[in-house]
Amino acid sequence: MTELERVHAEDERLARERKKLARDGPKLKGPRLEARLARTWRRPPGILGWLATVDHKEIGRRYIVTALIFLALGGVLALAMRVQLAQPDSALISAQRYNELFTMHGSTMMFLFAVPVMEGVAVYIIPLMVGTRSTAFPRLNAFSYFMYLFGGLMLWVAFVLNVGPDIGWFAYTPLSGPQFSPGKRADVWAQMITFTEVSALAAAVVLITTILKTRAPGMTLARMPLFAWAMLVVAVMIVFSMPAVALASSMLIADRLIGTNFYNAAEHGDALLWQHLFWFFGHPEVYIIFLPATGFVSVITETFCRRPVFAYPVVVLALVSTGILAFGLWVHHMFATGLPRVGYSFYTSASMTVAIPTGLQIFCWLATMWDGRPRFQVPMLYVVGFIVTFVIGGLSGVIIASVPLDLQLHDTYFIVAHFHYVLIGGAVFPLLGALTYWYPKITGRMMSETLGKIGFWMIFLGFQLAFFPMHISGLLGMPRRVYTYPAGLGLELPNLLSSIGAFVVAAAVMLFVVNGLVSLYRGAIAPPNPWGAASLEWATTSPPPAYNFAHIPVAESRTPLWDNVAELPVVTGLRVDQKEILLTTVVAAAPDLREPVPAPSLWPFIASVAVGILFVSSIFSPWAVVFGAIPAAIAIAAWFWPKEIKREPEPVIT
Repeated sequence: MTELERVHAEDERLARERKKLARDGPKLKGPRLEARLARTWRRPPGILGWLATVDHKEIGRRYIVTALIFLALGGVLALAMRVQLAQPDSALISAQRYNELFTMHGSTMMFLFAVPVMEGVAVYIIPLMVGTRSTAFPRLNAFSYFMYLFGGLMLWVAFVLNVGPDIGWFAYTPLSGPQFSPGKRADVWAQMITFTEVSALAAAVVLITTILKTRAPGMTLARMPLFAWAMLVVAVMIVFSMPAVALASSMLIADRLIGTNFYNAAEHGDALLWQHLFWFFGHPEVYIIFLPATGFVSVITETFCRRPVFAYPVVVLALVSTGILAFGLWVHHMFATGLPRVGYSFYTSASMTVAIPTGLQIFCWLATMWDGRPRFQVPMLYVVGFIVTFVIGGLSGVIIASVPLDLQLHDTYFIVAHFHYVLIGGAVFPLLGALTYWYPKITGRMMSETLGKIGFWMIFLGFQLAFFPMHISGLLGMPRRVYTYPAGLGLELPNLLSSIGAFVVAAAVMLFVVNGLVSLYRGAIAPPNPWGAASLEWATTSPPPAYNFAHIPVAESRTPLWDNVAELPVVTGLRVDQKEILLTTVVAAAPDLREPVPAPSLWPFIASVAVGILFVSSIFSPWAVVFGAIPAAIAIAAWFWPKEIKREPEPVIT
C-alpha cells in the first residue's frame, strides 16, 4: 500500500469513528438530549465540587454576590463618615480613624465593587448572550474569582485587625512612602491592588476570547449585542491599563520593603511618577466602570421600547472611541501638580472631547425611546434615572476639565460630588436596572414591581439629596478628605442634607436587597422570556441549565428572538458524551472548530491560594517572593500540565 493510500484509509477510518460518536442532532434531541447533556455538564458534588467548578454561571453569581457584600461594607463606612460630617466640630471619629474609613471606602468601592461586579455580570451573561455553552478558558475564569476574593479578604481582615490602610484610595507618594507611612498599612493597600489587577486581567482575557471566538454562528460583529461590544472594549482597556497600576504598586512595595527609590525625590526618584502611573490606569478605570453600564442601558432600552437601538453603528463607534480617548485624559487629574502648562491645553481638549461619544449614545437612546413605546417598568426607570443623573455629572466634568476652574475646585467637595454623580449615577443606577432585568434569568423568579418602583424613587431622590449639596459645599470652599469643619462657614446645611440623603440611599439599597431575597423564594415564576427581549440569553430556560443550550442557536439578525418567533435555527453536531463548544471565526462567526471544555479542577483554587500566600507574605519579607514562588509554580505547572484527552467513540444513537 502506498503512502497516499494509507492516508486515505486512515481518513476513512476516522470518518467512520466520527459517525459513531454521540452528537446532538435529528436522532438525539428533546428530553433525551437534555438528560445526556445534564449528565455530562454537571459539576462534582460536595464542597470539592463547589471549589472545582468551572461553570461560568456559578462563577458569575459568586462575583456578583461578593461584590454586593463589599458594596454593603463600603456603604457602612460611608454612613459613618456622613454621621461625622453631619455637624460641625464633631468629635465622633478621630482624624486617624477617618483617614482609615475614607481609604477603605474608596478602595472597596473602586477595586472590590465597581469593576468586579461588572465583570461578574459579564461572566454570567456574555456566554448566554453570544449563544455558547461555556466561556473560553473556564479554569482561568475560576482562578480570577478566587484571586479577587482573597484580595478583598486580605484588605478587610487587615482593617478589622487595625492595620488597614490610611493613605487614601489613591495612595499618593511621598505620603504613602516609608518616610511618612511607617508600618504595614500602605503595604496592605498596595498588595490588594496586585490581587485585584491579576483577577481583572484574567477575567479580561476570558471575556475577550469568549466574545471573539465563541459567538453563535451568524452572529457577525455587526450583529453582536451592544452589551457584548461594551464588554469587549472594556476588557481590552483592562489589558492595556491595569499593568500600569500593578507596576506602580509593585514599585511602591519595593520602595517600602527593600529600599528602592522610585518615588524618593531625594534619591533622584520622582513622586509624580506615581500619579502618572496611577492615573494612566485611574482614568480609563472610570470608563471601565461606565462602559458596561452603557451596555446595560442599550439592552434595557431596546427591550422596553421594543425597538432596536437607534443608529447601532454610531453606538458601537462611540464605545470604541471612548475606550481610545480614555487613555489620553489622565493628566486632568494632575492640573494642580505644577506640570508644564504647555501640555494642559491638550488634556483639556481631550477631557471635553470624550463627552462627545457619550453624548451620541445618550441621543441614540433618546431616539430609541422616541421611536418606540417605552414601558416604564423598574429596569427602564433606572435607565431614565441614569440619563438624568449622568448628564449632571457630565456637565460638572466639563467644568473641571478647564484648568483655571480645576485649580480652584480640585481639592474641594465639588469633585466629590462630580465623581459620585458619574460613578453612582453612571454605573450603579444601570447596574441596579440590569440586576432587576436579569434577575429572572439568574433565579427563575420575578422581583416585586411595587417594591422595585419604591426603591427606585428612594434611591434617585436620596442620591440627589446626598450629593447635589456637595457642589455647594465645594463652591463654599470645603476641602476634601477632612474629618471635621468649623461652624459659621455656611457648611452646616449642605452637610446635614448630604448625611440625610446618604441614609435614604442606604435604605433604598437595603430595600433592593430585601426585594431580591424575598423574591428568590416567593417571587412569581418567570417565563422563559418575561420581558419580551430580543437577545439569545432568553432563548434558553430561566435559570439556564449547566450546558446553557441544548443546540447551539444561529443568529440571523441583531434581534434573533424578535425575528424568529416560532423557533430559532440551530446547528448540530457537538458531542454530548464530553464537554465541547463550537468556535467560530472572529468577524463572520462562521463555524470553525470544535473545542473541548476543561473538566472541573481544584488546581485553579490551589494556584490562587499559593499565589495569595506569596502576595500576603511578601508584605513582610522580600524572601517570600523567592520561596513563595515555588508552591505557586508547582500549582500552576500542575494546572497546565499536558493531559491526554481520551475520547472513546460511542455507538450510534438511533
